[in-house]
Amino acid sequence: MPDMLVSLMHLPPLKPVIEKLRAENILVRRPNPWDIAPLREFITKHFSAGWADETAIAFTHQPVTAFIAEEEDKIIGFGAYECTRRDFFGPTGVDETYRKRGVGKAILLACLHSMQDLGYVYAIIGAAGPVDYYAKTVGARVIEIDDGKGCYPLKEDPKLICL
Repeated sequence: MPDMLVSLMHLPPLKPVIEKLRAENILVRRPNPWDIAPLREFITKHFSAGWADETAIAFTHQPVTAFIAEEEDKIIGFGAYECTRRDFFGPTGVDETYRKRGVGKAILLACLHSMQDLGYVYAIIGAAGPVDYYAKTVGARVIEIDDGKGCYPLKEDPKLICL
């Protein structure tokens, strides 16, 4: 899966997406420290322990570099950034039964707008699975110079590889 680059200067507005979900009783928010265990459980159940480990790094930042979506206090989706590398979005995922309702889009936009607030002009979507989705939703483009694997299979710091 290739990495993608997205301009944070031309993001769709977040507010209408959040308001639409709020009308459906779905809340998108930053998780609190007491959400660590339920979020880890959600990610492990629906995705992988590796993603749960990666997302745990979001809780080492203040504010937390993640967002969750909930329906009646039940986590139904998540997205994180600045976990694997600076300026990287991901991992992210939505419970299968809630897909195609705008939950993933709201989480994606919340994360990308927050990355913009950090001063970034572009963001990297690491190991983007649904390339067409990211291209359509936020205008992301595949990073062509990449070998299609990104930083994830690296066993050592990139700056040490060419020594």
